[in-house]
Amino acid sequence: MGQNDLMSTAEDFADQFLRVTKQYLPHVARLCLISTFLEDGIRMWFQWSEQRDYIDATWNCGYFLASIFVFINLFGQLSGCILVLSRNFVQYACFGLFGIIALQTIAYSILWDLKFLMRNLALGGGLLLLLAESRSEGKSMFAGVPTMRESSPKQYMQLGGRVLLVLMFMTLLHFDSSFFSILQNIVGTALIILVAIGFKTKLAALTLVIWLFAINIYFNAFWTIPVYKPMHDFLKYDFFQTMSVIGGLLLVVALGPGGVSMDEKKKEW
Repeated sequence: MGQNDLMSTAEDFADQFLRVTKQYLPHVARLCLISTFLEDGIRMWFQWSEQRDYIDATWNCGYFLASIFVFINLFGQLSGCILVLSRNFVQYACFGLFGIIALQTIAYSILWDLKFLMRNLALGGGLLLLLAESRSEGKSMFAGVPTMRESSPKQYMQLGGRVLLVLMFMTLLHFDSSFFSILQNIVGTALIILVAIGFKTKLAALTLVIWLFAINIYFNAFWTIPVYKPMHDFLKYDFFQTMSVIGGLLLVVALGPGGVSMDEKKKEW
């Protein structure tokens, strides 16, 4: 009964949090989600020559093509962020940002770095959830009209988004024998499994948000590093990527796990 009471108290807290933040949570989630694209787009503007020279040196493609690459990243990310925040053509914005992720994965050789590849896939999971949310808003125009069961594409987008999001946490696992690392790995693994299968989803996702935010502030404090040091840009990149995954998890908290989840199946039992 003690464990059941604790779980009930935690679920009541999550429900209360959702009721209080219901009007604001989706907006905060979207802002967090696009933060890495916004930061990277601004960085492309201020580091135009450095980015162009890097791409030219890496791919030997010449200044013109390297400049086109930087422009596509700058324009694609900033315009996508504006569309998402203004709630206009969100689906097109998501597809454009998917393209940016794919382009950068190839251009910066992320494809061969498992850690960064998993983080990029987690970022794609957040965009899938944003895409699913935009489909929900489109259907809300027909509120009150009898419809069939929630469409499969949206359900599977939410499932895919949840599964991809947990890849971020797999990059945070530490394989050493310290008590704190073992405890963190056990608790973190349990939570990401709950989110992936959609069981106690809102509570598990909210717990992961708190945990990931604390880790992000502690380990990726780029503001403590001088701007001229390479570590500053590395930590800044990591910080905003993590914030985007937090945004995806906040969308899970706000929207729920979707039709393909144990929470949804429990309603039918």
